[in-house]
Amino acid sequence: MSRISAATIVAAGLAIPAFAQVMIDKPECVAPANPGGGFDLTCRIAQTGLEPHIADPVQVTFMPGGIGAVAFNLFNTTRTDDGSAIVAFSTGSLLNIVTGKYGEFTEKDVRWLATAGADFGAVVVRADSKYESLSQLMDDFSADPGSVVLGAGGSVGSQDWMKGALLLKAAGASPMDMRYVAFDGGGDAIAALLGGSIEIYTGDVGEMVPHLESGQMRILAVLSPERLDGAFAEFPTAKEEGYDVEWTILRGFYMGGDVSDEDYQKWVDAFQAAYATEEFAAVQKERGLLPLDMAGAELQASIEQRVQNLREIAKEAGLIQ
Repeated sequence: MSRISAATIVAAGLAIPAFAQVMIDKPECVAPANPGGGFDLTCRIAQTGLEPHIADPVQVTFMPGGIGAVAFNLFNTTRTDDGSAIVAFSTGSLLNIVTGKYGEFTEKDVRWLATAGADFGAVVVRADSKYESLSQLMDDFSADPGSVVLGAGGSVGSQDWMKGALLLKAAGASPMDMRYVAFDGGGDAIAALLGGSIEIYTGDVGEMVPHLESGQMRILAVLSPERLDGAFAEFPTAKEEGYDVEWTILRGFYMGGDVSDEDYQKWVDAFQAAYATEEFAAVQKERGLLPLDMAGAELQASIEQRVQNLREIAKEAGLIQ
């Protein structure tokens, strides 16, 4: 069903907004990192985008540790049946599950709830960086990959590391020669970039919105299939610059594996109602995301396929056997 037709049906059937509001006791979105990164952004989309559809406001809390591992373990142990809480995840979270960085628990141990939208990788530098274009950076990668210090919110083998690895590979260098500094979340990595500890941040487009407005950072290239519009229309893709590097990030939410069908469905209903509105699309666009709207069983099936694809990529990269 298209966004327009869905919006028409919802508008006709729910003429009184108050009747459309879902009742969830103390709704909470857990961002499994420090403030300022992609998980924070994901929860803010839920907080703002669901406001008309849930009776009480969604509170955002932070649970840093292991790039999502602490939260994933908590919701697989002590908060498995918490029907009030949703947890932000990304494609990087799925990759961490695949490579065993979240411990013994797998993608089958939680309930995948809904998406916030699609984000894309970005090659980011400080505003005063010597790199004016992606080609200049790629030339240095090709000549001496160890001369450039990259950093991001993830350890070796994470999605942010893989962005850098793909860039080096496209430059004809070995990913094993990359000088990479791992941080516990995008916010910490951005602080390191601004402080001069790293030269390149392989982050995500969505989390760049407030920082680009402040003029502190620049995007050399976006790792999307095609050039984005809106605030990012001026930035070329890596493909435009002649390098076949792409990284699409799914952003969304999961819940504990023992959450009741009733509580799970309340959140699914709220997200599906939000997806049918122009207001939710506007929140996505404002945060630098493109619409990718899936909830409930549809998302569950998509996650299973994505994890299978990531396992294949991880094997090719030598991250798993």
